[in-house]
Amino acid sequence: MIKGMILGTIGGLGLFLFGMDMMSEALKKISGQKIRSLLTSLTKNRIIAVLVGALVTCTIQSSSAMTVMVVGFLNASMLTLRQALGLILGANIGTTMTAWLVSTAAAIDIKTYSMPAIGIGFLMTVLGKTQKTRSTGELILGFGVLFVGIGFMEGAFAPLKDSYQTQQVLIWLGHNPILACMAGTAFTMLIQSSSASIAMLQVLAFNGAFGSDWNVALRVVVPFILGDNIGTTITAQIAALRGSVAARRAAWGHTVFNVIGVMYILPLTWLGWYVDFIEWLAPFKLNQTSIMAYMAISHSAFNIVNTVVFLPALGLLEAIVVRIVPARPEDIAARPVILEKHLLDTPEVAIEQARQEIVRMAHTAKDALNQALEGFDKNDARKLQLTRKTEDIVDNFQYEITSYLAKLSTKEISEKLSAELPVLLHTVNDLERVSDHAVNIAEIAERKIDQKIFFSDSAKAESTRLKTEVNQMFDYIIAALENNNVDVARTSLVNENNLNRMQVEFRRSHVQRMTEGDCSAEAGLIFIDLVDNIEKVGDHLTNIAQSVIGGLQWDGVDGNTLTGEYKALTE
Repeated sequence: MIKGMILGTIGGLGLFLFGMDMMSEALKKISGQKIRSLLTSLTKNRIIAVLVGALVTCTIQSSSAMTVMVVGFLNASMLTLRQALGLILGANIGTTMTAWLVSTAAAIDIKTYSMPAIGIGFLMTVLGKTQKTRSTGELILGFGVLFVGIGFMEGAFAPLKDSYQTQQVLIWLGHNPILACMAGTAFTMLIQSSSASIAMLQVLAFNGAFGSDWNVALRVVVPFILGDNIGTTITAQIAALRGSVAARRAAWGHTVFNVIGVMYILPLTWLGWYVDFIEWLAPFKLNQTSIMAYMAISHSAFNIVNTVVFLPALGLLEAIVVRIVPARPEDIAARPVILEKHLLDTPEVAIEQARQEIVRMAHTAKDALNQALEGFDKNDARKLQLTRKTEDIVDNFQYEITSYLAKLSTKEISEKLSAELPVLLHTVNDLERVSDHAVNIAEIAERKIDQKIFFSDSAKAESTRLKTEVNQMFDYIIAALENNNVDVARTSLVNENNLNRMQVEFRRSHVQRMTEGDCSAEAGLIFIDLVDNIEKVGDHLTNIAQSVIGGLQWDGVDGNTLTGEYKALTE
């Protein structure tokens, strides 16, 4: 019996998680862009942020996926910490939908609906002509697999209603709320899904594992449910391990929210008041058929009450997590991109605001490049990780500034501003490409570290010269953008010429070192890749310099004029 229970539980839980994951992925494919828009545009008001978080989590059927998504947006600086905390509060409400879904299994014959759903979903997935049809098929297929998993767990747990010893152990745990809460926390951390662990509890209760006195069973099982709410925070913690400081704070916000909620609800559970509240809320009698629904009510009530308590104190929650996770020197203190939409009706002010953000973007792109070069020189893996985080911020700059300028182009603007817009867009794209090359350098550095490659002193000296030259050019470009300084922009072209000459010179000298046996072929390839990427950074910075020289206007400043001026400066 025990072997059958273990195997049935493992198989049923696996099918449940697989079905839920399939549903989640299908729903994200169907409505992924809408979800992104909701998260990034409807979260300024804390109440709306909670509602959006609940709605999105209901849609994708996974609070873990939702919190990981929020962590990702924070890493890209697309949300503020307070917006993220509001979304996470909502996600805790939205995740309770799965418990309601599972509770319906008690009122229907699962196999009657799950098997046709699997067949229909599979056919739509295989035969569907459009991506939307195939994704809908995956959704239906996942729904069927999820219910088959519940069916297997029901079958595996069925013998427990006749196991007096098992019932006594579970009841004893339930009458020790702290132990039961810890058990629920540990199990949910293990499988990283509160939905799955609560589904298992629902099936256990339905099969009489907590006894056939349903009032006692409900009181016994509620502490396990509370522990599940703490255990589910582990997913966000894992996702934020290598994230930005804001992402780590959001993950801790999720943990603090649930831990404090359990701390004040658990004593009420021990006194019996919370369960009395659940029985008062339920519109139907407590029995074997309704025990699952009562548990769903308990899960929802905890998260709704906790959200109502924390919502007015969202600023306090933010202050707590800022204290728990202080900013470290190497963390990026990146502000969100500041582009006020109400200024679009004043184009001259709006475009000046865009220019200021482009300057900030240039500073950030330079940071990414220097982090990569420093990580390359010192074999510092943390700097290389930081390069990728900074590149994400640059990508966000590109998206926000491009969107803003596109909206500005639809307004009534002067010919001068109309001519500036495409040049500014190209400047934004060039800065984004610089950060891409920074990531390329980080990847080259990782190869260097993995292969335990060391450079000769002469190669190190050449690397330092490249770094100095490209940094000086970047400083000139930033100064030219800040002050619209044509003379400084012209000066930067000298650096570009130096980088081109270094590329040719250093390629030859490194080939000579390989020929003489001073360095290996692998070291040679890595060094040449480094030189080429830095030279390409110079090319993109040159494009920006040329735009400043042209007064951010292409009319009257053709390529030949700029090329001639460039040649005159660098010969």
